[in-house]
Order: sequence, then structure tokens, then C-alpha cells
Amino acid sequence: MTVGRVDLLLRQLDIAWALFEYHAGDLDDAACLWEPAAYCWSVRPGAAGRWVADWEVPEPDPVPAVSIGWVTWHMGYWWTTTLGHCFGTGAPPREEITWPGGAAGAVAWLRGLHDDWRAALAGLGDRDLDSTERTAGLPWGEGQTLGAVAGWLNVELTKNVAEIGLLRVLRGARQHAGTG
Repeated sequence: MTVGRVDLLLRQLDIAWALFEYHAGDLDDAACLWEPAAYCWSVRPGAAGRWVADWEVPEPDPVPAVSIGWVTWHMGYWWTTTLGHCFGTGAPPREEITWPGGAAGAVAWLRGLHDDWRAALAGLGDRDLDSTERTAGLPWGEGQTLGAVAGWLNVELTKNVAEIGLLRVLRGARQHAGTG
């Protein structure tokens, strides 16, 4: 039996998402805001009670370590932007995509984006995946097919979830050793 391309993309998404759910199960605010190094990007309270993510353009070299809060904001940023361009009427600028202010809010935000993305993909066929119309204007995918962007999203999700897992393990190990 041949597996359709959309089905394959959805299966990959489901595997990465199951790992996210594993790590999100007991995620708390302290874990989200823990900084693994002095040189670290995180999310911080900004004006009017909005949480903003550290960011520099161009990206510094070396790139700073990141907090789980920053990774969850980053996931929300690229998913909001990708959904907005591929299945909506555009997306707000990066500066307007803010972190929800806590672990529970971040997990709920990402679950909503996941559900919206999965539902949008589920109704597509090969012609849709081969099209570049939906990726027009997408900052990191313009000119690529929707199938290529969906594949990138699965890889980016997997990478970000692995980062969350590693940060959780590192924090736990440092707490166990009494150094963090």
C-alpha cells in the first residue's frame, strides 16, 4: 500500500508532537525561565505586561544559549507565521508575536497552533503540496512548495522539541548536583 504525501507528513508531525507532549506534561514556569548559561536568550516581561523574546538581527556569533521559554516562543513565532502565510492572510511581525507569560499558556498556545496546522494539512492533496502559491510572502519559504515547507516544519518542530528535552535534562542534572 502506498502512503500519500500528506499522510506521511502528518505521521511525521504526529511523532514529533508526541515527543512535545511528553516534555510538556509537567513543564512549569520555573523550567521555562531557567537560563542554562549567563549568555542566554529568554523571554522577559516587557511593556504593558507583554512577554518579549530576546532577539538580534543579524544573529550573533556565537549564538546564545536559550531557555525553554525562548524555544516555546520561537516555536509559536514560526508556526504563527507559517500558518498565517500558508493558510491565512499573512502574519503579524515578529515583534508582535509574544510569549503567553507562563508554561501553561505556552503549551496551550502551541497545542492550538498544532491543531490548526494539522487540520489545514489534512485536507490537502498532491497538487496543493506542489504549489508555491501558499508560501508566497513566507519569510523562510517563499518560492518553495507547500510540501517542502511542511517537511521543514516537521524537522524544525523535532529540533525544537529535542532542545526542550535537552534543557529539561540539563536543568535536572544541575539541580541534582546542586549547581543550578
